[in-house]
Amino acid sequence: MNRFIWPLVIFLVLAGFLFVGLGLNPREVPSPLIDKPAPAFALPQLHEPKKVFSPQDMKGKVWLLNVWASWCVSCREEHPLLVSLAEQKIVPIYGLNYKDKREDALMWLVRGGDPYVLSAADVEGRIGIDYGVYGVPESYVIDKQGVIRYKQIGPVTSQSLRETILPLIAQLEKE
Repeated sequence: MNRFIWPLVIFLVLAGFLFVGLGLNPREVPSPLIDKPAPAFALPQLHEPKKVFSPQDMKGKVWLLNVWASWCVSCREEHPLLVSLAEQKIVPIYGLNYKDKREDALMWLVRGGDPYVLSAADVEGRIGIDYGVYGVPESYVIDKQGVIRYKQIGPVTSQSLRETILPLIAQLEKE
């Protein structure tokens, strides 16, 4: 009798873990970088490759770093929202063009509008790895001290912008 109970108990425990795991939202993966300094980098700018951009340039400012690519389907989804946000001048948006061809990225910005103050070109994806990018798009709210305060996995939506990102930016601007 005992030899039948143990396999049943093990099966029920595994089924319980599976049930709980299936109920989790994969977009809510906590980032170990929250409340830590943004990883440093110095990358060529997409529009002017002879110029370099670094997060150090942003010390003293609250800003949004958006990781994007011309080949990214979800980036097309969030792009009009970013263009609208840029027009409102609430927060400067900087792009990190991820694993993309320069020509394709520039053409994509011409077609869809360019919401970025500038975009840095992460051609090999090394900086994306430092930031813990799971896949594009991802966005980071970075405070005046250069600390990551929020990470949006997946496209920015009007709901995430309204309920989380903009209130956080307003709070960080006051600090």
